[in-house]
Amino acid sequence: MRIKRIFSLFSLTLVWVLFNAHPGWVQPLSGMPPKPGTPAPIITQAYAIERGRYRDVLRIYIEADDPNGEMLRIATVVDQPGYGHYPTDWIYLKPQFEHHLTGYLQWNTFSSNAPRLREWTQITMKVSVFDKAGNESNEVVFPFEFVSEVISNPPPPGPFNNGNVSLLGHLHVNLFEPTEMGKGGAVSDHR
Repeated sequence: MRIKRIFSLFSLTLVWVLFNAHPGWVQPLSGMPPKPGTPAPIITQAYAIERGRYRDVLRIYIEADDPNGEMLRIATVVDQPGYGHYPTDWIYLKPQFEHHLTGYLQWNTFSSNAPRLREWTQITMKVSVFDKAGNESNEVVFPFEFVSEVISNPPPPGPFNNGNVSLLGHLHVNLFEPTEMGKGGAVSDHR
């Protein structure tokens, strides 16, 4: 059991070093800094609800443009007080979204790491788009709070309410309940 923990710690340290060698979320794809003179993608509109129940499906809507037609992937980082920030979740875009995208990221918030999550748990999601040159768009930040009551959320605003909104991908962020870590329940990646 002890060897397994040491191996897990070593693996996590190696992953952390690889993904944090340069400022920002990760190294550009080429391993080099972004190309000078190439414009970054721009997130022009974004929307997400601010409250919902744990285990609900959450949609994060974004619209973005890239004048060079090189949008490649979407980065999402979730921060949770009492835990810290989770590893970046990447969604690679289909070729039809290289110039323009209007769509949503879907997150099924239930996690086997946290069979229950305290009411009023707050998180922050940060979303940005990267192009093939390694340029990062502006970052949009969405605060979110988990509550127990059913929330009647309004439909999303335009341009996300016209029926032409594509599913861009699923987020794979597994939340932890910080008060349960180390009690034989959920196991934290932060050991």
